[in-house]
Amino acid sequence: MEFTLKGKVALVTGGSYGLGVVWARALAEAGADVAITARSQNLLLRVAKELSATGREVSYHPGDVTVESDVQRVVDGTIRRHGRIDILVNNAGVNEPTGRSSEQTSTDEFKRAIDVDLLGVWNYARLVGRHMLDRGNGSIINVASICGMGGTEFANPAYHAAKGAVIQLTRQLAGEWADRGVRVNALSPGFFMSEMVREVLEFSGTRTWIDSRTPMRRMGEHAELTGPLVFLASDAASYVTGVNLPVDGGYSAMIGAGQLQAPWQLWNNPGPINAASVYPGLAELPDGIRREGIPGIHFPGGVN
Repeated sequence: MEFTLKGKVALVTGGSYGLGVVWARALAEAGADVAITARSQNLLLRVAKELSATGREVSYHPGDVTVESDVQRVVDGTIRRHGRIDILVNNAGVNEPTGRSSEQTSTDEFKRAIDVDLLGVWNYARLVGRHMLDRGNGSIINVASICGMGGTEFANPAYHAAKGAVIQLTRQLAGEWADRGVRVNALSPGFFMSEMVREVLEFSGTRTWIDSRTPMRRMGEHAELTGPLVFLASDAASYVTGVNLPVDGGYSAMIGAGQLQAPWQLWNNPGPINAASVYPGLAELPDGIRREGIPGIHFPGGVN
């Protein structure tokens, strides 16, 4: 089977900036006609014009993923314009950027992230899923995160909780809908570099920390996300459902904490977390550790 989306129609939520644009462009370049949705009509219009250069039919539909009437309107409008929806990329999401620790996170902030990152995914999966089930065919890709696969030093409890729930919801829907022709998978990006965040990450020291935590010792580039997305969307993945695919340079394959201090832990001052109460990073090897290895095993010589 070919990794092509020619003749298919894709709907991308959160399609006005960031990864939403990456997903939409990848789908269009693979041959799909694309509908994008987000809250900002002006941003959507700009992205739609850019995507039209691919030669595919592109439409934009403003709406809020947390408002069911908006979701219904966007789904109906996409079907009217393109005739059907073959692929849904459930991408819309929010993050709490301050690195605020869990005990300093308000309930309102927590609810906001759950509303967008989890209920928004549910709203689109439910309505588009009905359409796909009626047709007996479709691929839904829920954008989760490696933060949904375990705890991290990032704090941000609502994002972790929502993305973990998205992965579990993916499995549930996949099991329910598999025998009716609808595949549901999750894609979990790790840490990705873009021109929008490159300067900030390097200025804050965060890039060095992330590089140190990743087995490939670097952040990903957006182009490295497109292949996994197109694979899950295409008929090449016709027997793949209920999968959470990490694209993270091996980050989620490892266990343990990094040897570099997370810089945002120091941004919580004044508060319970401060420079005196966090791990300083870059610990020396303890006394007694043979840095050169074991004689007779790692280099010639008897064991002392």
